[in-house]
Amino acid sequence: MMHTFSIIIPTYNSGNTLVVSLDSIVQQSYKNLEVLILDGASQDNTLTVANAYKDKIPSLKVYSEKDRGIYDAMNKGMNTANGEWIFFMGSDDTLYDSAVLQEVKNTIDKTNAKVIYGNAKIIGETGWAKDGDIYAGEFTTNKLLNKNICHQAIFYNREFISKEIGIFNSKYNINADWDFNLRCWAKQPFAYIDLIIANFLAGGLSSNSTDAAIAEDFVN
Repeated sequence: MMHTFSIIIPTYNSGNTLVVSLDSIVQQSYKNLEVLILDGASQDNTLTVANAYKDKIPSLKVYSEKDRGIYDAMNKGMNTANGEWIFFMGSDDTLYDSAVLQEVKNTIDKTNAKVIYGNAKIIGETGWAKDGDIYAGEFTTNKLLNKNICHQAIFYNREFISKEIGIFNSKYNINADWDFNLRCWAKQPFAYIDLIIANFLAGGLSSNSTDAAIAEDFVN
């Protein structure tokens, strides 16, 4: 069975936060999905927490091995995914409400776009947004050249990614998803929906850090 959505969650020592992420998936009214947990050989109870959800999420698959960072895990997830659409979720993030996936599916049914995105609600302070901000509305080319779409707010057609885009470039240790989105943007029009997709919990690597490699590669 091909699922509509493959939700990919990279984890590493995420036992204290993973419950809220998985609970927000369990609560979705739309159920045609799979969840792939790509764990980087956690030393805490992450795997115990993840495996405890297999009854609630029958399509849940858990993989655990050492990796080369979050984008390596995300690449492994894409290569394993079976769904029509791929969504990346942090292990401390949550889907905004129980209707999110149904709303996105409704949009899928009405568009030929290969990338669909909405907004993320920022929880906590980051270097680029304040607590409570709704980030960041509809994008233009110029806007995307200056800031990224949150990966917690964007869905990718898996076939399009496989045939046209490829994988995340792991030389960018913080902003490989920005590079990825720019490559997608160059190939296909995106569909924007005025919907909060997820709560983005600040404090991760991208919240207050810069990526020297991507800064060097930008043409000024």
